[in-house]
Amino acid sequence: MITTDPIISTQNINYFFGKGILRKQILFNINLDIYPGEIVIMTGPSGSGKTTLLSLIGALRSCQQGSLKVISKELCNAKQNQLIKTRRQIGYIFQTHNLLDSLTAHQNVEISLELHHHLSWKTGQAKAARMLAAVGLGNHLNYYPENLSVGQKQRVAIARALVANPKIILADEPTSALDKQSGRDVVELMRNLAQEQGCTILLVTHDNRILDIAHRIIHLEDGHIMSV
Repeated sequence: MITTDPIISTQNINYFFGKGILRKQILFNINLDIYPGEIVIMTGPSGSGKTTLLSLIGALRSCQQGSLKVISKELCNAKQNQLIKTRRQIGYIFQTHNLLDSLTAHQNVEISLELHHHLSWKTGQAKAARMLAAVGLGNHLNYYPENLSVGQKQRVAIARALVANPKIILADEPTSALDKQSGRDVVELMRNLAQEQGCTILLVTHDNRILDIAHRIIHLEDGHIMSV
């Protein structure tokens, strides 16, 4: 773990859903620093605000109150183009693989590079193929999702998240649909590849079997951080 300035820093983050009498506070005074190279797991019961916090850090939602700095950029009250720039530096792995059924494994990974205009089409194809090989699917480049197992689909999702060399990986319940061994294989793979690339991982999970991969565990309950 590298101890420099935080790559993710939140100060007094509050977040609300709804308006008027339906307005409900979801996050309360979230203060959290995560450093480059850290693997941090976030736990907590359903409805505690884990996915909401993850989506704020990932610039998928607009920050409402407080300060949220991601890769040295303030995201609270940031303009849309800054949110887009930040998203390009983050890899996302979701509970479901979210692959496009009409695309092959290779095309699903390659599509992540389309926003990186400095890469040629040929370079993008080669990077996608190398990343699929790194997740053990070098012989499945032209397979469509319907011909892959659940574990293989999640490996494609990991390749897609990592192919652009992101500075941060955000993962939301990446093992929930997997059996014990497949889940373990997926998080080990994610950890090893991310460490090779020197990126930070923030992972939301209910899976107690994978907690040992973390440098730190954060527990969120009723929108409050209970332990860091």
